[in-house]
Amino acid sequence: MGSVKTHSAEILGLGGEIIDVEVDLAPGLFHFSIVGLADKAVDESKERVSSAIKNSGLRHPQKKNQRVVVSLAPADLKKEGPLFDLAIAIGYLMASKQLEFNPDKKLFLGELALDGTLRKIKGALSLAMSAREAGFKEIILPEENAPEASLVEGVQVYGAKNLVEVLKHLKGEERIPAHERIHIENEIAYPLDFGEIKGQEIAKRGLALAAAGGHHVLMVGPPGTGKTMLAKSLPSILPPMDFDEILEVTKIHSVSGNLRKPYLAERPFRNPHHTASYVALVGGGQTPRPGEITLAHRGVLFLDEFPEFERRVLESLRQPLEDGDITVSRAKGTITFPARSLMVFAMNPCPCGNFGSDKKACLCSTQTLYRYQRKVSGPIADRIDIWLEVPHFEHEKMSEKSTKESAGIREKVERARLIQKERKILNSEMRPKDLEEFAPLSSDAQNILHEAAKKLDLSARAYHRIIKLARTIADFEGERDIKKEHLLEALQYRPRKNFFVYET
Repeated sequence: MGSVKTHSAEILGLGGEIIDVEVDLAPGLFHFSIVGLADKAVDESKERVSSAIKNSGLRHPQKKNQRVVVSLAPADLKKEGPLFDLAIAIGYLMASKQLEFNPDKKLFLGELALDGTLRKIKGALSLAMSAREAGFKEIILPEENAPEASLVEGVQVYGAKNLVEVLKHLKGEERIPAHERIHIENEIAYPLDFGEIKGQEIAKRGLALAAAGGHHVLMVGPPGTGKTMLAKSLPSILPPMDFDEILEVTKIHSVSGNLRKPYLAERPFRNPHHTASYVALVGGGQTPRPGEITLAHRGVLFLDEFPEFERRVLESLRQPLEDGDITVSRAKGTITFPARSLMVFAMNPCPCGNFGSDKKACLCSTQTLYRYQRKVSGPIADRIDIWLEVPHFEHEKMSEKSTKESAGIREKVERARLIQKERKILNSEMRPKDLEEFAPLSSDAQNILHEAAKKLDLSARAYHRIIKLARTIADFEGERDIKKEHLLEALQYRPRKNFFVYET
């Protein structure tokens, strides 16, 4: 009997924290305890580990005259979940002299079933990244998680079905082959194409510019005009993600527990219902977890029926709209999650949907209109670059045949993004200093913008956003300089008075 140390890890935010698992055996009345701020799932590990060891044909911890103490360090960090089962079991078997090997630079991850089977875990990619940064050379984890973890270079990944396989591997009796690094396929079949949407050419143009420069969009129009379909088609014109972006997105969805394949090559499209709670959208919980805003990172976040969301949910969008991240503060700490997505909002002009229509009468009172539209506050409206009217369509267009438009638009978007990549900054993320360098205006264009700013009473933020959008239009058209027509088009995407009754 004696004390040994193995290594495991747990998720902290979107990253991982290495945990030292110390197991000590001593003679005395039977007692099995786990210390180190362990939650209920960790504390129950002693039952899972005992049964798994027994059912694997080995001497288990629950025997007379033996005290077992498991310490999870650092002791002041809250430990959650069943990730530590495998490390605890290996530590016990070493301490009880049933297993002998060198645990240095080896990381053990996995939940044990009562029969010794290893169950799939969350966040394998994040934990593998943390292991590499901490200098670990080998990771042993459930077989289902091996393809995902193998995306990380510089560390050997071994996927095991059960505890017996792990023991044979460690003893050298039957080695588990290291999992080969998987090849990422970037060929994506998009469910919707822009060519399937009849009409709405102005809205399509606006969304193409949004994709080219990473600009946020709000679509306003009566029900049934294609706002949702336009938003769902948007991923089909976004450029494919590069390897680093794929790792970012995969890591987020792995930590959230909704990763169904080894990696995500397609840009995420998240469409939460307007009844979703603040925590579901923003993220949080006792131990902060990412919400829908973060799950849409590098993809599209579509909020339909925008004014119907809770007011505090809408106001929480200020930070991600401006900075591309969101900070969640709780008593246990503050975590900043990435939220660099293209946000698309859709709303009716009024609750009944007919305000401003020349075909149907609006049934809403002025007070009802005011309450509905004022839910989109000034600070939120100021952070949205492109405002699109999506009016009633021409019925004659419904008989037109669908075409493949997305591929052609995506090529132009990719060319515009390549120009921005050379500048090392996306147009929507430019600061005033960047605008001076990359988006200088001619004297004619400046005069037009100054006159428009006075008439529209633009804020400094809106003023700069118009220049950013004009820069995107120029890039989209393959122009080096921002011309007068680019600026005039950018001004057309600002909200006009007929969008809102309270502005008339």
